Amino acid sequence: MRFELFIAARYLRAKRRQAVIGVITAISVLGVAAGVASLIIALAITNGMRRDLQERLLGSTSHVELMRVSADGIRDWRPLLDKLRALPHVTAAAPGLYGQVLISRGARSGGGLVKGVIPADEEKVSDLLQAVTRGSSRPLQPQVNPDAGDAQATPPIVIGKDLAETLGAEVGDTVLVTSPQGELTPLGLVPRYQRFQVVGIFASGFYQYDSSYTFVRLTDAQRLFSEPDLISVISFKVDDLYRANIIGRTIEETAGKGFQATNWMEQNRELFRALKLEQIVTFIVLALIVCVAALNILIALTMMVMEKTKDIAVMMSFGVTAAQVRRVFLLQGLMISVIGTGVGLVVGYGISLAGGHYRFPLDASVYSIDYLPFAPRFVDALIVAGVSLGVSAIATLYPSSSAAKVLPAEALRYE
Repeated sequence: MRFELFIAARYLRAKRRQAVIGVITAISVLGVAAGVASLIIALAITNGMRRDLQERLLGSTSHVELMRVSADGIRDWRPLLDKLRALPHVTAAAPGLYGQVLISRGARSGGGLVKGVIPADEEKVSDLLQAVTRGSSRPLQPQVNPDAGDAQATPPIVIGKDLAETLGAEVGDTVLVTSPQGELTPLGLVPRYQRFQVVGIFASGFYQYDSSYTFVRLTDAQRLFSEPDLISVISFKVDDLYRANIIGRTIEETAGKGFQATNWMEQNRELFRALKLEQIVTFIVLALIVCVAALNILIALTMMVMEKTKDIAVMMSFGVTAAQVRRVFLLQGLMISVIGTGVGLVVGYGISLAGGHYRFPLDASVYSIDYLPFAPRFVDALIVAGVSLGVSAIATLYPSSSAAKVLPAEALRYE
């Protein structure tokens, strides 16, 4: 063991003449540990929030959406769909017809977004129909034998879990869907309405979708909105979601004038920007805990230098250089920081792993997701440990320099 490290370890373990120094040293270790653990947990939560939100958004929505610049919708869409589906990097494409509606069941009602889909195509660009937990989305499939007539007089609908709770609806119940796009009659504009039977309830875990999204067959949606053979959007899945903006521009250029493509990054830019800003602010605020602990290290080492002045003078009279004395106290502060950082990393990752295993429930209407996600990363440990050790090293500069400036003759004059 190096001489400086040996002396630093002995000073750290030695019994104090002034008990307050030992107390401050223990507080310093606990302060560093608390700061490091808090940073690890906070970063794990923010990373988990970003990861889960991105996964659920990408699972629930398409990577790229193409629509008309005007609100007229897309007519003669089948040749266009076949043309765009054959583009490079496009793995799937699905037509859809959106419309805001009022959904009611008895005295209960709620606003919703109806999407008319072709289930076989929709399941390739979105996971919502595959997240049905009660009932089934199979009734949305078109009739195999059209000549047999409509076996189901009431068309089927699949709704979100939270919307079902708002309506008090279960699988098999009938709901009334009212469209504001009504018909002009001698009595004025009369809203169109249609009764649907709930055949499935999906639970994506994302409140925005579970509380408002509903799925019906494309033909039923066109009938409800009085828009025969019209769609409002073509949704795409691509092979590289981080190049969705580039692929989207290619799709837009291929579709021709009057079309506009948007991608998942543009649609959720503000959300991910807010999460990134939250992560930075959280890191800065919690790093202040480490700074406070570093001040405790500075105080403890300064008092240690005052207590060990005679020992320092004796060592220097035996030939120990000022640089060696400086390193003794630098290493002592570093040891305090290493112990605190190590304890903090163990505690922080332990709590993060436990939180990921035993999911802490959240109010989905407030946080958009129904549990608190944890996603600890190894790179976060390196960043937090580097910040902790760096701040602590800065705190040791003054007391170590003061120790190196001790004059042996002056310190031993009255001994």
